[in-house]
Amino acid sequence: MSSPNVLIPRQPVPALRLPVLDGTAFDLAVAPAPTFDLLVFYRGLHCPLCAKYLSELERLHEDFAQRGVAPLALCSDTEERARAMAEKVKAQRLRFGYALPLATARAWGLTISASRGKTSIGIDEPALFSEPGLFLVRPDGTLFWGATQTMPFARPHFDEILGAIDFVLKNDYPARGEYVGSV
Repeated sequence: MSSPNVLIPRQPVPALRLPVLDGTAFDLAVAPAPTFDLLVFYRGLHCPLCAKYLSELERLHEDFAQRGVAPLALCSDTEERARAMAEKVKAQRLRFGYALPLATARAWGLTISASRGKTSIGIDEPALFSEPGLFLVRPDGTLFWGATQTMPFARPHFDEILGAIDFVLKNDYPARGEYVGSV
């Protein structure tokens, strides 16, 4: 049995490469955002909470961009399902990555769920998919902040993340949670 990794702030994050709906490829190691890459791992088209969450990210996209933060929504869905999610949230600016290998999701510390059939909105869950996660990655490829969940509920609020980014930038606040010694 394999368990998810725990990513450590100020340490390099796992490699991340996947196709994007705009026809490009996303590679975290190439052309990082000036301040942070904001990686929002979502469950997939089947998740109504993901659609609501990503709609909020779309609404606040320009606020993140003004701070040098580049958001990317990503999941293990197929291109077709990722495109349907982008349409559902009326994405104009938010980029969507798809075909995330579940081994990569696990390397990022995400938990994996098995399908339970159709969801409350009548869409079949994939056989396996990752649960949500959100990460801020510095341009040098190290983790600044991360949050993972085992359920789709109670995710970090994007307006609070914007406020935190403002505080971090104003006060040169360091990444926390980096201690890995004995306790």
